[in-house]
Amino acid sequence: MDKHPINDLMGETMEKIREMVDTEVVVGKPITTPDGVTLVPLSKVSFGFVSGGSDFASKKQAENRDKSFGGGSGAGVKITPVAFLVLKGESVKIVPVFNPSSNTLDRLVDMIPDLFEKVTGYIDKKTDKEF
Repeated sequence: MDKHPINDLMGETMEKIREMVDTEVVVGKPITTPDGVTLVPLSKVSFGFVSGGSDFASKKQAENRDKSFGGGSGAGVKITPVAFLVLKGESVKIVPVFNPSSNTLDRLVDMIPDLFEKVTGYIDKKTDKEF
């Protein structure tokens, strides 16, 4: 059985999407500053895809099917910056880019990494003084 023209249409659209969205879009190329800090951008990628078509030939004109096809396809891609990984020496930190939290619970969840870092730093200092 012959390949239907919509297969080519969908294949070409998907190939263009692949060109636009690769792993370097989600996890960007590292940027190193002169003072040794490395920033790695992180993004969220959303995309939509639609394709459709119609055969205009009657069933009796099946041999002319390729000449009587009309179709179209489209895609949209949205890339949203989410955060930066900040690497300095042995330290790794995530710095979010999104809007501030809207409620108390969200703010509390956002504070957990910093709070954990402060508590472990305090415990490490206390342990160093005892020895």
